[in-house]
Amino acid sequence: MFQNFEVLSSPDQAAGRVARLRARFADWGVNAVAVPRSDEYLGEYVPACAERLAWLTGYTGSAGSVLVLQDKAHIFVDGRYTNQVRAQTDPSVFDYQDGVATPLAAFVEAADHPGLRLGIDAWTWPTSEVLRLENALKPLDGQLVFLPRNPVDAIWDDRPQPPLGAVSLQPLDLAGVPAGEKLAMMAQAAAKAGADALVLADPSSVAWSFNIRGEDLPSTPHPLSRAIIPASGRPQLFIDKRKTGIEPEAYLTQLADLEPPSGFDDALMALGKSGARIMIDPAVAPHAVSLLIEQSGGSVLSAPDPARLPRACKNAAEIAGSASVHRQDGAAMVRFLAWLDDQEPGSIDEITAATRLEEARRSTGEAMQMPLRALSFDTISGGGPNAAIIHYRVNTRTNRLIESGEMLLIDSGGQYTAGTTDITRTIAVGEVPHEQKRFFTLVLKGMIAISMLRFPPGTRGLDLDPFARIALWKAGVDFAHGTGHGVGSYLSVHEGPQSISRRGTQELLPGMILSNEPGYYRDGAFGIRIENLVVVHEPQAIDGGDRPMLGFETLTLCPIDTRLVVPELLDSVELEWLNAYHARVFNELSPLLTDDPALVWLKNATMPM
Repeated sequence: MFQNFEVLSSPDQAAGRVARLRARFADWGVNAVAVPRSDEYLGEYVPACAERLAWLTGYTGSAGSVLVLQDKAHIFVDGRYTNQVRAQTDPSVFDYQDGVATPLAAFVEAADHPGLRLGIDAWTWPTSEVLRLENALKPLDGQLVFLPRNPVDAIWDDRPQPPLGAVSLQPLDLAGVPAGEKLAMMAQAAAKAGADALVLADPSSVAWSFNIRGEDLPSTPHPLSRAIIPASGRPQLFIDKRKTGIEPEAYLTQLADLEPPSGFDDALMALGKSGARIMIDPAVAPHAVSLLIEQSGGSVLSAPDPARLPRACKNAAEIAGSASVHRQDGAAMVRFLAWLDDQEPGSIDEITAATRLEEARRSTGEAMQMPLRALSFDTISGGGPNAAIIHYRVNTRTNRLIESGEMLLIDSGGQYTAGTTDITRTIAVGEVPHEQKRFFTLVLKGMIAISMLRFPPGTRGLDLDPFARIALWKAGVDFAHGTGHGVGSYLSVHEGPQSISRRGTQELLPGMILSNEPGYYRDGAFGIRIENLVVVHEPQAIDGGDRPMLGFETLTLCPIDTRLVVPELLDSVELEWLNAYHARVFNELSPLLTDDPALVWLKNATMPM
């Protein structure tokens, strides 16, 4: 199994660990320390050796930070983790802050702590956030102190070793563009910006640029690595050679000089001493990179990571690969859902559902010769009230049976060499109350609205986000997460810069893959989310229109539970979309399920309403 259901958090140890951290304040010359979820690569998913926030606090969410003062400690999370953070941490040790309404920097500025000396590890914070913290401390006559070592590492005695996952090559027929062309594009971007060199600090950008993948992390298949690409000359790739076998090493040495990760600092300082102007993205690069450059005499040119947009706008080969894995993943989902419907209500628990779905993905992948490489994230398998926890992670302590009259929310995805999947289905177990069906239908209306949208070039994600919420707003409810995030091509399941959300300022461009996942969550009662992945298609003419419009093509193929739909709440256009979608699901998945008992279930699940 890829997923581990053991209890990973230790809230009972937080008080002692926070006390040990405070005991070091005097040695460091600080009276506060801030620790983020992110690691030295600023990733959403981090290796065991970088689970510092979880080790210190007990909170295991994929986003957040903690501010430890002499007398108080505050944890900052967004709306996805409001319930989780309270369940996993000790309220006698921590106060809880809304990290969206009051981000860490805003909280520091508003707090009554004159002369505050706030210690951070500059390797775990992006420059953009460091600047916010420095500005917040100015009115307090405070100071941001860059610590010589990560503060948690200083007290974490049994910290695991860094990972050494094997590096693999991404085949050209799936990558679509040779690595040499991508690296030339990166060098040209540096030259055009007037930089002598470019630092690729995001491991996903490194993986995409070199057409490699890795196994350092449980869900994101990029090797933890960095690269320096000069405007002219040979790139340097900083990666532990213990990760590269004979073939990957031979391939990579044709593209770049391979250097150990420990050589990155020296390489940056050498560039700085030469007076080089170095291009970095302050949103994705650790602030320590800027410090090394400037302190050695170089200058920093802040600019967006030039690999980010090309990586987000999938080429034809990547889109074809994604379509193929969604057909396979859809067949696995159908096998799982057919099995689930055959079980007696109250006989299946959340862990059993998650493990059965993983096995369906694994066996389907083996049969279709496209193996499941990993889960794209830990499966969210929540029944009844647990489904109301937006990013619920079931474990042996919280596991419960899914009873009759409840809904099971199962949000899951797979990593395959040809692409990344992410799908959520909310399933009826027995006869579900009408009120829950009503909210399910309102969520479905939002998902259909996004699916059907046509929009002009230049439209941003924030422009589209309200369409997913209108039906819910009219009912006096909302959901506390974005409608959609970007998705990588056998890379991170959460990929920027594209999103459909209130913060989605990136223009949506052809080839971008996004999730479409509105929801509704009633604390202590139930949760609903329906999610498909969509890809932005090229502008197309509309009969009688004046200009071509962009739109979405749905990639995900899996029935939506019509037992939860209140038909009279759908208008004729929405009903037509749902029936057409289900007809397409049957037509594309039925050939993959020949002689499979799940085929009968699929036929019934896709009957027109």
